[in-house]
Amino acid sequence: MKKITGFICIMVLAVMALAATAHAGERAGAFSISPFVGGYIFDDSKLPQRNYRENRITGGLRLGYDWTDNFATELVGSYLKIEDQATDIENGMYSYHLDLIWNFMPRSAFVPYLALGGGGTTIRYHGANSHDGTANGGAGFKLFFNDDIAFRADARRIIDFQSDHVRENIARNWEYSVGLTFVVGGRSMKAAPARAAATEPGGTVAQTPPPAQPEPQAQPQPAPVAAEPTPGHYKYCITLQGEFDIDKAIVRQELRDQIAQVGNFMKKYPTTTAVIEGHTDNVGSYNHNMDLSQRRAQAVVDVLAEQYGIERTRLAAKGYGFTRPIADNATNEGKQKNRRIEAIIDCAFDVQQVTPPERLCMSLVVDFDPGKAEIKPQYRDEIAKVADYMKRYTTTTAVIEGHTDNTGNAAQNMKLSQQRAQNVADYLVKNFGIERSRLSAKGFGSTRPIAYNNTAEGRQQNRRINAIIDCVVNK
Repeated sequence: MKKITGFICIMVLAVMALAATAHAGERAGAFSISPFVGGYIFDDSKLPQRNYRENRITGGLRLGYDWTDNFATELVGSYLKIEDQATDIENGMYSYHLDLIWNFMPRSAFVPYLALGGGGTTIRYHGANSHDGTANGGAGFKLFFNDDIAFRADARRIIDFQSDHVRENIARNWEYSVGLTFVVGGRSMKAAPARAAATEPGGTVAQTPPPAQPEPQAQPQPAPVAAEPTPGHYKYCITLQGEFDIDKAIVRQELRDQIAQVGNFMKKYPTTTAVIEGHTDNVGSYNHNMDLSQRRAQAVVDVLAEQYGIERTRLAAKGYGFTRPIADNATNEGKQKNRRIEAIIDCAFDVQQVTPPERLCMSLVVDFDPGKAEIKPQYRDEIAKVADYMKRYTTTTAVIEGHTDNTGNAAQNMKLSQQRAQNVADYLVKNFGIERSRLSAKGFGSTRPIAYNNTAEGRQQNRRINAIIDCVVNK
């Protein structure tokens, strides 16, 4: 047992040394293999019957599968040599059981768990075997060195339902062990680097090699293979990037302007295809965020199909949850950037070079003091710029959206947000002569936050108006 104690001490020291570099742990759909070594303590009260030495070295292997981040099953096999205290004769004991594992903090580097299972043991005596049924329960933890390797410690209470010829049928033994866990498959834990935008939303003209093709499994059908442009031919590319409100899959009006460009581009070039990727921040469970990101991607696909007539066979929606962040989720700004949509859209080739039309757009975001709807003086110049834009382009309209944080009740917040939006619309009418028919005010209360309300900074960002103003195309 001194050897086991020394081994455990070495393993614990190694864990402490590597703890600072640990990464997040369990992942749904992953298989694991966990070799281990430890000790087995036989029940003292049963020694007169079976006369085993109390402490023995054991070793074995666990094969697991994570059904979800929190729940897994493991098939366990182990071996130890038992020794008769009177004769010093050793016999082999095989243990086998199926366990249910409940992981408490599956998305952290340190993952504690509870275990419950049942199985049996077989002792091979000279000339005969003895079989017992067992049940076990216990706890342990894993500490991940990286995404795929973890140190593991485990302790179990073993209830041994002994054979009928033994006078007392139940023994209560202990098993403790340490080892490593190797994780294979499941969802990706590594964040993909941000994809650099090839062009501005309006599209550009270039003669560069086409971007990498989308992942094959995400394509509804094989995408056309782009080639280098021949002399006199030019390549036209377009991108789509936009953000979403917290826990929402509603396509913002600002994003619809970009979708319109994509829809028109794909109608002009009918051989092009697109993969729409949805992403989230890291708030909430893995499964919820995967579903949310898929719904975000599908919402954009639906707009392209239903409003612009793009065949669904040319479109694919793929949700990545929070597995591909482009910013730090430790800040509200980073979370907002990660709640996004991206699109991988084919480039197209045309015979003649055509300069894309210039798109002129205007936006306005104004924040407010808590519980107030008065426009702050520092935003009057910004509103004046909007007025100048709308006077120059007399066909444009604007929707003024009012928002609040989550302080107060829903009815009060809805009224306050409507007043904020109305005050900006009134300011444009009274001070700059913008026709009221070109303006609409809509309050959303606290239903569309762009930041989390658990900080003063986040609540400040949510107390805002957001003006959605038509873009103008200059040909």
